Amino acid sequence: MGSFDWDLVTGLMHMDPPALDVFDTLAEDYDERPESLAPRVPPAEAVRLDALVSSALKSGLESYGAYFRIRCRDGRLRWTHTQGRVMRDREGRPYRIIGIVRDATEELSHSAERLGLDEERRRQTSVVEGTTAALAHARTVQDVIDALSDAHGLERLGTMGMVMGLVEAGRIHLVAEGPEGSFVPGTRYTRVDEQYPMSEVVRSLQPRFIDSEAEFAESYPELWSKISYMRISAAAYLPLIAQARPIGAIGLLYQDKDGFTQDERNLLVALGSSIAQSLQRAMLLEQEHDLAEGLQQAMLPRRIPAVPGAEIAVRYRSARMGRDIGGDWYDVIPLPGGRVGAVIGDVQGHDTHAAAVMGQLRIVLRAYAAEGHAPATVIARASVFLHELDTDRFATCTYVEADLSTGVLQLVRAGHLDPLLRGRDGDCRRLPVQGGMPLGLSAEFGRLEYPVTTVELDHGETLLLCTDGLVEQPGADLDDGIRHLAAMVRSGPADLQLLADRLVGVADERGDDDVALLLLRRQAEDAPQAGGRLQQHVAPGDPEGLVSARHMIGAAVRAWGAGVRGDEIELVADELIVNALMHTDGPAIVTLRVLTGPDRRIRVEVEDRSSALPRRREAGDSGVSGRGLMLVDRLADAWGVESRGGGKCVWCEFVMT
Repeated sequence: MGSFDWDLVTGLMHMDPPALDVFDTLAEDYDERPESLAPRVPPAEAVRLDALVSSALKSGLESYGAYFRIRCRDGRLRWTHTQGRVMRDREGRPYRIIGIVRDATEELSHSAERLGLDEERRRQTSVVEGTTAALAHARTVQDVIDALSDAHGLERLGTMGMVMGLVEAGRIHLVAEGPEGSFVPGTRYTRVDEQYPMSEVVRSLQPRFIDSEAEFAESYPELWSKISYMRISAAAYLPLIAQARPIGAIGLLYQDKDGFTQDERNLLVALGSSIAQSLQRAMLLEQEHDLAEGLQQAMLPRRIPAVPGAEIAVRYRSARMGRDIGGDWYDVIPLPGGRVGAVIGDVQGHDTHAAAVMGQLRIVLRAYAAEGHAPATVIARASVFLHELDTDRFATCTYVEADLSTGVLQLVRAGHLDPLLRGRDGDCRRLPVQGGMPLGLSAEFGRLEYPVTTVELDHGETLLLCTDGLVEQPGADLDDGIRHLAAMVRSGPADLQLLADRLVGVADERGDDDVALLLLRRQAEDAPQAGGRLQQHVAPGDPEGLVSARHMIGAAVRAWGAGVRGDEIELVADELIVNALMHTDGPAIVTLRVLTGPDRRIRVEVEDRSSALPRRREAGDSGVSGRGLMLVDRLADAWGVESRGGGKCVWCEFVMT
């Protein structure tokens, strides 16, 4: 029996010579630091003692006692007993422990195992409970491996390492290989009929407990010859069985352990069952996630078409949270006349149904755009389509029609995020876009009028469209997320592909939501020849819509080389739009196009819902009205009126000089 005096302030522990004899430690090998005794105390016993002392210090106990085993210098294990008294100051803070240690081998004799049985049983039970709790949140096979093989997992199990293999097509695939650097060449894939412990437990569906080095060497000589340096004194190999079939095997490797008691064997078998259930759940979640992701990837465009006059970068990242996968999508639609449609959207929900709805929406949006409908009509029809589907899902979406020869962008937003615009100097700002209700909801509530926002995209400027997974952060305001994204764009590289990689890299780190990203940069030197067709819907009583239409017309005539006639075209088009809004009870739809032929012409068309034909009137003394058609007649090279269904179209043409 010996004594010790442990100063908790300095961390030093004085032990008298008899105490050092109990630990079979030479005085010259002990420097009064408790860590110096680590070679004498097996890891599992050290964990238990540390927990016991910590509990006594934190709970206010005045004393503690415990039986534990030490490993002598010759390798033998023997029982030891310690008892300590905790000294505390006036505030109750512990500052010193004094106590005794004694050799308990003779005292316990054959009853040693029995005296430690209840404590060991509680410890083993806590191992199973702790491991099961750690596995509860595992959603992938790698999560299961990490929970078992990290420092906390190995500490719970009391092992020095773990190996795990999964059954794949009649072979065992080693997915966790024990301590770092312990991989045995040639064992990454092994047959079930080979002479390896994991193969044996998979064949027999029975656990295999190896109680000594000699037993390991005799039973598996080929494997032992390659791992003997690891000083494994015992091992437990457990089949992982789910639904009455083996899905893999796990091996727990021990140092400083002399065999397994029956209770230990029973508890390890229970542990194997818990691991198997967690592993099967993770494998099913991975399969469902792969299925959903494959479905979604199949519905996204396989390639982005080359668009003259634009550089485009797209990215999609699925969430890494098990089977959570949503309906985020992007699309790029080549249109006639040097135009291109860009779409970003997000279907409500995170499952395969959301991905399926997304695929259908992408197809109909592409079809409506390719048919030549105006941007607002494309979105309105898509909303009606979604409403008529047998689904309760809605979707947010932004559709942009870009004329790359003019730089005119017509944007329609259905409940989605505002885009960002990065200038040639790298500055980035939020681009306010008038919005309507999400797709599906606008049709349900009869609010299908979507305003169109028109802006010009100069050479070298970049439009950024994304889904909310790129800006939403737990506990943060959405506006803060958008400002943070804008800051990243400002500091990002000029190269469009590198910028896209950087932005989605942030989403990869979070991994809690799907992300779709579309970047469109105008390259004027590669733009198609000026021409094509632009269309704008102007609702009655919508001054912003009228301003947007004027903006579109001005940008188009400048880009199409109207020269000195540009002002005339803008003036006549404005008169026709205002006339349609003033003298009819519906919207005006203005269309600009370039006509090719013997002479190059710009044609302006303004449609309305009234069948009444326009007529010229005298301006009168006030001169406030009556000049519209007179201006059209004097300035246009040709003009006329056509019937269009229940309404009409007033058109005029200008020869470009």
